[in-house]
Amino acid sequence: MRKLALSDELLLSVEKPARYIGGEINEVIKDASRVDIRFCMCFPDVYEIGMSHLGIQILYDMFNRRDDIWCERVYSPWTDMDRLLREKQIPLFTLESQTPVKDMDFLGITIQYEMCYTNILQILDLSQIPLFAADRGEDCPIVIGGGPCTYNPEPIAEFFDMFYIGEGETVYYELMDLYKKIREEGGSRKDFLEQAAALPGIYIPAFYDVEYNEDGTLKSMAPNNPHAPARVVKQLVVDMRDTFYPEKPLVPFLKATQDRVVLEIQRGCIRGCRFCQAGMVYRPVRERDIEDLKQYAVKILENTGHDEISLSSLSSSDYTHLKELVYFLIEKFRQKDVNISLPSLRIDAFSLDVMSRVQDVKKSSLTFAPEAGSQRMRDVINKGLTEEVILEGAAEAFKGGWNKVKLYFMLGLPTETKEDMEGIAALANEVARVYYEVVPKEKRQGRVQVTSSTSFFIPKPFTPLQWASMFTKEQYLEKARTVNEAMKSQLNHKSLRYNWHEADVSVLEGVLARGDRRVSRGILDAYRRGCLFDSWSECFDNEKWMEAFAAQGIDVAFYNLRERSLEEVFPWDFIDTGVTKEFLKREWKRAMEGVVTPNCRAKCQGCGVRKFGGGVCFEGQS
Repeated sequence: MRKLALSDELLLSVEKPARYIGGEINEVIKDASRVDIRFCMCFPDVYEIGMSHLGIQILYDMFNRRDDIWCERVYSPWTDMDRLLREKQIPLFTLESQTPVKDMDFLGITIQYEMCYTNILQILDLSQIPLFAADRGEDCPIVIGGGPCTYNPEPIAEFFDMFYIGEGETVYYELMDLYKKIREEGGSRKDFLEQAAALPGIYIPAFYDVEYNEDGTLKSMAPNNPHAPARVVKQLVVDMRDTFYPEKPLVPFLKATQDRVVLEIQRGCIRGCRFCQAGMVYRPVRERDIEDLKQYAVKILENTGHDEISLSSLSSSDYTHLKELVYFLIEKFRQKDVNISLPSLRIDAFSLDVMSRVQDVKKSSLTFAPEAGSQRMRDVINKGLTEEVILEGAAEAFKGGWNKVKLYFMLGLPTETKEDMEGIAALANEVARVYYEVVPKEKRQGRVQVTSSTSFFIPKPFTPLQWASMFTKEQYLEKARTVNEAMKSQLNHKSLRYNWHEADVSVLEGVLARGDRRVSRGILDAYRRGCLFDSWSECFDNEKWMEAFAAQGIDVAFYNLRERSLEEVFPWDFIDTGVTKEFLKREWKRAMEGVVTPNCRAKCQGCGVRKFGGGVCFEGQS
């Protein structure tokens, strides 16, 4: 394997050369001649975003603990470096050793967001690796996909040799050992893929045939290789004490999007929001041990020099020992000016007490996520949050000195009415009213600021709302206009601000989220037309995407504008997440009836994940 020499001329020609040079604190360097496997971990977005991702840090640490594996990294080159690499015909290289990615044994790509799909093709293209798995020879790396988008991998299936379904700490070592064994025996690429297909959680797209009905819906998806299972079962860590966590995470040269230490306190969520894919596919809830977390926090802060630590979870307030952990961190780092970030908190007395002690009240704003403006709509999506609770939380916050609040909502939810949309403005107005009601005039620090943001609902696989239809770009914008007009008519409209997500991006994301293998033609065509960094508003070109879809015969309406029948076969049905389709159907019906389902801690609903065993579901429940 050869190492590229990065010239000063090349680095001085790009906006942020630190994105490409490596050498960060806690980077792992090994002697390439003394390892058996070279693994390149890829995040298909710019360095600053990729370096903020905890999953990469965990896998980087896990792989590099083994003497026989060297895990390196690569991120999507920004447009300036992309252009230079193409002009000078320089293959994309790893940060640690500047070795061409095409010379690695594995290229592992974490897929966090559908709008990064063209960046995946960029990575392959710049690495001089054939875009289609079927075109790769014995000298090409094995391209693996992982992350949340693999819960419907079909729109990008033909670009990958395999997908890893589930949490990476479980099967990756076994997969690496198998690769070494096959290579030592002189086996071929196909030999490895066939034996890998028999491992739990491994999906090899080439080993499955897809058939469609005359109406375009999926008829069947069946294995064409005896080693491939009919259903691929997600892999998850049962005991969170018996796993990996980086005590020396990489520290970026540039300011990352999340420039702080991340402490994962638990996985999964008890809440059961019907729109939330993460809440379904990451079930069941598994908490990390409180004493382990205390030790991790101390060691990681010492090993990085960061002055902020974020407690990561889908619902931090549900962590059993949250109060003990937070007060420990406050006391331990009282003299070191370490800020504690607490995302995903319910706004209650404890949360406000903590935030008043760890944040600068004058500079921070509090965030509520009602998701819908009316109680009827919140019951449909099983949000489990009443207006009374929202206003009580706001009142306590205002009494505590806050005067800025952010509210997050979704538009385009199933059964939504004009009254539901206008309810967003009404709720924002009520929050503002509470401020003027509970804060005496002489104690007010100017006018209260209530900022409401709406995204457009996108049905995701393995959620109870996966059967829902979406809307056109024009319909979404009309919904946003309805909310905007309602905002202007509120009594406290001078205290209200409103913004909304790009409608065309939401439409495209909907196609990619629930698409099948045929969508890959459109992704490739869009990439060849110049689409790249589609999650960046300054780069997104909806016209090129629509031209690509039209050229490839991909009907946006087919994927977005029809409500699926409960009997329809989905492209992702071959994956077993533990949560059964019958449970999701039951929750879809309850959504249509506006019936609330209690959270997992209150009452087990029999979603199916108990089969994973290990005491991971709450005891004493059936």
